[in-house]
Amino acid sequence: MAQIELSVQGMTCMHCVAAVEKALREVPGVQTVAVHLDSSNATVEGDSLDAETLVQAVEGEGYTAQVR
Repeated sequence: MAQIELSVQGMTCMHCVAAVEKALREVPGVQTVAVHLDSSNATVEGDSLDAETLVQAVEGEGYTAQVR
């Protein structure tokens, strides 16, 4: 199982966290997602993960992201 960590900018509340989590969970291959508002990080685990696809999922919700 692969693990990718993202830095997510623009989250200001738990609604933001929920939106980012939902977007990441919808990416094929994702098994677990943990998004932390205080550190602006997201940890994604799963099989055959593509970092660019994860970044695009977050950016599709209106936030910016980059691989850590």
